[in-house]
Amino acid sequence: MKSAELVTFPARPAESFPADGRRLLIYVVYDPRGDVEEYISFALRHLREHCERIVTVVNGALTDLGRGRLEAVADDVIVRPNEGYDIWGYKCGLDAVGESIAEFDEVVIANDTWFGPIQPFGPLFERMDGRPLHFWGMTDHVRVEPHPFTNSGYLPYHLQSYWVAVRRGMFLSEEWRAYWRDLPEMNSYSDAVVKHEGVFTEHFTDLGFVGEVAYPTLTDKVENHAVLYAEQLLEAGCPTLKRRPFFQWASYLDHLAVVGRWTLDTVERLGYPLDLIYSDLARNVAPRTLNADAAMLEVLPEIDTGYDPDAPMRTVVVAHIFYPEMTDEILDRADTLPGGYDLVVTTPDAQRAAGIRTAIQSRPPRGSVDVRVVESNSGRDQSAFLIGCRDILLGDDYDIVVKLHSKKTPQGDYNVGRLFKQQQFSNLLNSEGYTANVLGLFQREQGLGLVFPPMVHIGYPTLGHAWWANKPGFERLRSELGVRVPVDEGSPLAPYGSMFIARPKALRRLVDHDWTYDAFEGAYDDGGLAHILERMPAYAAGEEGFHTRTIATAEYLASSYTALDYDFDQFSSTLPDTTMQQIQLLRELGPLEYGTLRDLLRVYVRSHRPHQQAKLERLLAYSDRVRGRLRRLRRRSR
Repeated sequence: MKSAELVTFPARPAESFPADGRRLLIYVVYDPRGDVEEYISFALRHLREHCERIVTVVNGALTDLGRGRLEAVADDVIVRPNEGYDIWGYKCGLDAVGESIAEFDEVVIANDTWFGPIQPFGPLFERMDGRPLHFWGMTDHVRVEPHPFTNSGYLPYHLQSYWVAVRRGMFLSEEWRAYWRDLPEMNSYSDAVVKHEGVFTEHFTDLGFVGEVAYPTLTDKVENHAVLYAEQLLEAGCPTLKRRPFFQWASYLDHLAVVGRWTLDTVERLGYPLDLIYSDLARNVAPRTLNADAAMLEVLPEIDTGYDPDAPMRTVVVAHIFYPEMTDEILDRADTLPGGYDLVVTTPDAQRAAGIRTAIQSRPPRGSVDVRVVESNSGRDQSAFLIGCRDILLGDDYDIVVKLHSKKTPQGDYNVGRLFKQQQFSNLLNSEGYTANVLGLFQREQGLGLVFPPMVHIGYPTLGHAWWANKPGFERLRSELGVRVPVDEGSPLAPYGSMFIARPKALRRLVDHDWTYDAFEGAYDDGGLAHILERMPAYAAGEEGFHTRTIATAEYLASSYTALDYDFDQFSSTLPDTTMQQIQLLRELGPLEYGTLRDLLRVYVRSHRPHQQAKLERLLAYSDRVRGRLRRLRRRSR
């Protein structure tokens, strides 16, 4: 059903919100760290002018920082075990208010799964205050049959439970008291939908209470409109933006043509501080998922369009130069930076240092120069950066650090190594105009922690495999560093090649650690410390509340995108249905063993039409015979 008013039978006398009415807010928070993100404080400050009393209920832990943030904006702070999801948090708040709920004319029960107000709350409350009703919600969901969580019956049309307001004629009723008294246990998200969100609306309308929705569904499709049509709802005046579009499975959003960047552009135009969104998401969403959902790749022009020379950024270039003959090439890249910069060069021995100093002295100075001979080349640029330049990174002298090194990739083929080096240098420091635009990103986004090129894929089997043997060690180091940002299931979002531009503060969690050169012995083996650290910066920055962007030139994407487009088209041509469905099929199948014909054929058995099944089953039987022969041959050769 698509309607602003729900069907009610039998009807009860409804009521408007009185001009001198008093409103109670019960707001449920869940923060895995217990810190309480700043977007919550922002929302509650703006709700204060519409609510006489604010009761916050925290499901789970609450740190001193989190308590301080809530006490600054709420009248009551209740901490309870993280049980029963937000629904039992609502019940806890209602129980705490008790009989004093009669002092109010409306109670709003809301949770922290939204950002806002994107649009002002005032017009919303003014419009809904005048409506004769018993309860109202911010957004709704259409009826679904069969029920998606039980596969039987139906999911009723309902108001979404992240925001429901109830008038006194309903919350003082025996039916209301009985509902919350008899609330069933909820041990899963499915329980929360099946036992509360999906039934609350129908339960009370069947009892004759009148309910309405402030921003009804925009189509008749069975979709979560608050998630998939967020941009359109904001344009319609909705003050809340659900967080889910920015941690939803990116392939699903791609399937439905949901572009998170367009939503964020709308948010920025409407005046909401984007840093509140990015800070929360950086700490709580896997970086590659966020990079995809919010489209956080910046394709920058070669003409300066975004740098403010009146607000220069104090910049230091830290370059580890193992190959002195690359000194001029590295300095040519650094010289694209706007204004002056200080230069710190690390190198493993005095002979190299002398050659580097000679090359530097032949060039006009752009700032101070410091050539350091590091104690050991174990860990190469990684150890030189984290140990040899620790004093610089922990100091407060610079706004920006540019990390470079002399890259030759001697272990790879010539073309592959040349492309990788070009991919790194060009996408970081390509021209004066381009590099000015890179620093302009940091000027405009105070929460931007670091930028680096997209994951290299031409010449490298990185797609889907870029963890290689490094994920177990990454998980251990992540725990040791206290990084709780979720880990990407596929390839991590990382500066492959270990070159990036960053705020030193975003790297603080990495730099604070007491590294030693001994720890870097064998660091460049697969699973070694250097490769683990290569994958860590975006996660460490996210824990500090700094978000990450990938950056690229249009020239690079001309080759990168077309190669990726072609390769992916070739891959997808072997499978039926849409990209999302192909991924679901392969996930259901599970990881394929390299070179296993039977596993590949199983994909086709599951995916092709029934009339092809018999032929494919014969192929499977043949593959079994071939595999048996190969096993016998291997045994004979031992």
